[in-house]
Parts: sequence; structure tokens; C-alpha cells
Amino acid sequence: MQTALNIIMLMAACFIFVVSGVNPIMARAEESAALDARVRKFLDRHQEQWHDFNVPAVDGKLLYDLIVTHRFQRALEIGTSTGRSAIWIAWALSKTGGRLITVEIDETRYRQALSNFEEAGVSAYIDARLADAHELIHKLDGPFDFVFSDADKEGYKDYFMAIAPKLTQGGCFTAHNVLMSWTGIPEFLEYVKGRADFETTVDESSSAGVSISCKKRD
Repeated sequence: MQTALNIIMLMAACFIFVVSGVNPIMARAEESAALDARVRKFLDRHQEQWHDFNVPAVDGKLLYDLIVTHRFQRALEIGTSTGRSAIWIAWALSKTGGRLITVEIDETRYRQALSNFEEAGVSAYIDARLADAHELIHKLDGPFDFVFSDADKEGYKDYFMAIAPKLTQGGCFTAHNVLMSWTGIPEFLEYVKGRADFETTVDESSSAGVSISCKKRD
């Protein structure tokens, strides 16, 4: 369905080009470049101001690269905090034509995230939900091809078990802080590494660590 929508949008853009003389490819490139500049400016300006359990920049770049490389489009984030990781994810999705659903339980952090999304220019790529992820994920239909978990660590295994059936083949479930000795992390890693239908690696670019569990193709 996403492919058909992209074709329709391209045809409409071509029609506009014929009528107005505007080159749709150049217009898209200029729009993308403008967003890149806006996001980079936002991240640079706030690089020393992230608190509330946000990811470091190196892990944000890791998520960005995963999405762009694999052309993921249907993303879910469990644990928005104030939005740093969501901005990296949404920025990547702006390149693939995708969209992110992100879930945060704390209203103060949720409101700050909304403000950050607007300032960074990525609000159009984000569906932010104020909710308890333990309840919401069971109501989400999916499918998803990219998931990032950075909420309560004791819930990682439960989140994975709930989302795994909704993850497309080739899709990846990523989780933050897996190099930390926090309650719930060892059980989660043992479980995902034991799943024969997933291939799990751990990226150690940061001291926090990110696990990457990708669903094998038949």
C-alpha cells in the first residue's frame, strides 16, 4: 500500500511539474536538504542539554543508519523520554518515506518531546502517544519493520514478546542500555539470543550498548 501511495504522489508531483514548470525531483531534494540543516542545527544547539534517559548521539546515529540502510518505514519506539532518539529515527524515516509511533508514559517528558519535535522540524513523521506502553503495544496492529525499546528495562522481554509477531521478516527490534547490569537486561538478552527466528548482535559504540535483533527471512 505504501508503494502505491508513493507512485500516486510521484504522479501528482509530475503533473505539477508539467503545469507549473517546477521540477519535483529538485524540489524534493531541496526540501530534504532544508530538513537536514534544521535537524542538525537543533541537535547541535541542544547537544549538552539532554537529560531524562535520552540516548547519546552515537546511538542516535546508529538508529538512523539502520533505518536508512534497510529502508525501514514502519517504526515503533517504546519510551520517548524528551525525544532525542525519536528525532534521529524520524529524521531517517524522512529519507525512506516512513513514520514513527512513539510512546511515553510521563506527561511532562511527553510535552517536552512534542516541543522538541516541532523545533527540529520532524513532527510530520511522528505519531506521539501519551500512554502506558505495556497496554498500548497490544492494541497496535502493526506490522512494524523497526522497533526501538528504551523504557523500563524489566519490561524489555515482555515488549519483545508482544511485538515479535508484528515484526516483518528482515525487520529489527533494537533495545538500549543492554551493556548495563540493570534488572531485566540479562533475562531479555538471554531470551532474544535464544530465539532461533532472530539474529541478535550487540553494538558497543557507546557504554550503554544497543542490541539489534533482526527477524530472519524464510
